[in-house]
Formats: sequence, structure tokens, C-alpha cells
Amino acid sequence: MHVPDGFLNLPTSIATGVVAAGAIAVALRRSRSEFVDDRKAPMVGIVATLIFAAQMINFPVGAGTSGHLMGGALAAVLVGPATGLLCISVVLIVQAFLFADGGITALGTNITLIGVVTVLVGWGVFRALMLLLPGRRWSVAVASAVGAFVSVPAAAAVFVLLFAIGGAVPVPLDAVMAAMVGWHAVIGLGEAVITGLIVSAVLATRPDLVYGARFERPARVRSAAEVRA
Repeated sequence: MHVPDGFLNLPTSIATGVVAAGAIAVALRRSRSEFVDDRKAPMVGIVATLIFAAQMINFPVGAGTSGHLMGGALAAVLVGPATGLLCISVVLIVQAFLFADGGITALGTNITLIGVVTVLVGWGVFRALMLLLPGRRWSVAVASAVGAFVSVPAAAAVFVLLFAIGGAVPVPLDAVMAAMVGWHAVIGLGEAVITGLIVSAVLATRPDLVYGARFERPARVRSAAEVRA
């Protein structure tokens, strides 16, 4: 979903740049409350590296657009939504300036779509499901997978909205919508599987490093009277 230069007009690119800058400023403040244990520093680096590698694998989906894994929900669950957004933003900046993956003028758009939207939607779905599910360890993995699945087509839908407002290339809107939302729903399935597997693996070895695990609720211990009853 890396948007290239010139795909959206200048006013739309500036507007998304303002949104991205504001989101990063908020994330910088809130990440302090998420990153309170120095033992979690390596996890931040690992998450950023993993997302960087996953996003570098791009494939065309039609209408001049491409698709790839995003990692917003994964980052939010592993290191927290604010820190996760910062990880993705750094990855996108490095990709844009060093690998020409995504346009420089579209950097704000890419951070807004791949970072802000996927993190907010993925984390929101995760938290909602953790309130509904039993709150066991498996619930963390399931909720993260569902959050990942929903976040990908959500970001694609926001891109279609931005293109409808400020598209600067002669591509029919219905073609962009079909290519982006349709294919990214399929990509979302893959992202859900990968996210669930990674979160499950980390939970099995170092649950203390998973930010989302703090919402796990221990099973209630039955009293002796309840057992006799």
C-alpha cells in the first residue's frame, strides 16, 4: 500500500502529513507510559525489523497500486499502540528515503494509512474482543489476529476515500476500490494468521514482553464451598 509520489494531489498529501505529524507527536508522549521496562527495548527493535522485512515484499494488486503486509496490529499488541506507531513510522521513513519504497511527498499519507489507521483499528478491535472473550492467553492471540485482519482492509478503504477526495491520476475510482479493498481483504487473512502465530509464539516463551498480555484475566480460583457444591 505504499503510495507513490503524485498519486494524490498536494492538498491531500499535506493534510495527511499534518495528521501523521500530529499522531507521531501524541505517540511520543504516550509511549513513555508503555515503555517503562528497559528489558523491553530489544522487543521494540525486533518488531521494527520484522515489520520492515514484511513490508519490503510488495506485489501489484491492480489500478497502479500494490499490496503487502502492514503489521499495525502486531506492533500494537507486542509493544503498545503508541510505541507500535513509532516503530512503523521509522520503518516507513527509512523505506522512503533509502529504498524509494513509497514517495517522499506521500510519506505523511503512508504513515497515516499504514501506521495510524492500522494501529488504531487493530488495537481497537483487539481491546474490544478482550472485553468479550474469556481473557485467557489464547484470547490475546485470537484478538490480535482478528484486529490484524480488520485493520488491513480498513486502511485500504481510507486510501480509497483519500483518492476520491484528491486523486491525481486518471484511474477510475471503482477500479481503485475493487483493487484495494478486495485484494487487501485477502491480504488481511494472511496478516491475521501471521500476527496470531507470532503473538502466540512470544506469549509461549516471554509473555512478560507482550504489551497486550496485560489485559489477560487470570482464571478465577473456585472456593472449597463451590467445589463441594
